[in-house]
Amino acid sequence: MNSVEQKEDSFFKILFEYLLIILGCAISAFGIESILIPNHILDGGVTGISMVINILTNWKLSIIVILINIPFVIIGYKNLGWRFLLRTAFCLIVYSLFFELFRYINFVLTNDILLATVYGSFLQGIGCGLVIRYGGILDGTECLGVIISKKTKLSVGQFILYCNIVIFGVSAFFIGIDRALFSLLVYFISSQVIDKIDEGMEQAKAAMIVCDDGKEMANIIYDRIGRTCTMLQGNGFISGKKAVLYCVITRIEIAELRNIVFNQEHSAFISISDVSEIIGNHIKSHEIKKKIDKK
Repeated sequence: MNSVEQKEDSFFKILFEYLLIILGCAISAFGIESILIPNHILDGGVTGISMVINILTNWKLSIIVILINIPFVIIGYKNLGWRFLLRTAFCLIVYSLFFELFRYINFVLTNDILLATVYGSFLQGIGCGLVIRYGGILDGTECLGVIISKKTKLSVGQFILYCNIVIFGVSAFFIGIDRALFSLLVYFISSQVIDKIDEGMEQAKAAMIVCDDGKEMANIIYDRIGRTCTMLQGNGFISGKKAVLYCVITRIEIAELRNIVFNQEHSAFISISDVSEIIGNHIKSHEIKKKIDKK
């Protein structure tokens, strides 16, 4: 395959990813605007906070979502790079436009609270799952959770769960305890759907990368997403000597890892699997910095 064909394949691949991100934004916005909001049920995270403000003030949800997410996008850019910034900014703009579209259409799918909880969370999970799978993000708390997980012992899932418990607990004063409990149920259902779409049930993923230059690849991975790799030596049956890198990442970092590996080496390949439990000392970026400073 020559360089022109590679560029064409890369262009169509990126175009396909962005089309699926747009589809995910549309599905998620429909689930919120046409199902959850009419029934006073909240989503989790930044979107949930935006929905509370929307209910109390009647400000446009599309504007609130963008404004509240701006600090999280800036933090994410500093820690996850410019590709994250571009895709997240694109996601938020498209997401907000779909909010305006569905608000203008003013279509309510159901007024039954149980149906709204089930189908609203299901659509929200599908939409967010598609967006996350292809490198975007719709909620700043997940971005912040990834960063905090690198610096503390909290996992991304634990951080988001604690945030949502606080959000739903406070929102109970404004929307009622029963609606807050239904909102918590939406979070649990949608998170399961997101995980099903986004390659598995767990937040942590194990990535095994087979490549030619393991040291250079490991350095780039650490510089771009702050994850360290364990490097092994392997021998391909046909290709000969290869470097095998093993690292533990979060689901939101999978898309960036793919970009790093395949932009670096077209002959490399990645195997990603679930991590059910991490036992022992998993060295995070801030711990490495401390070791370097001591030296």
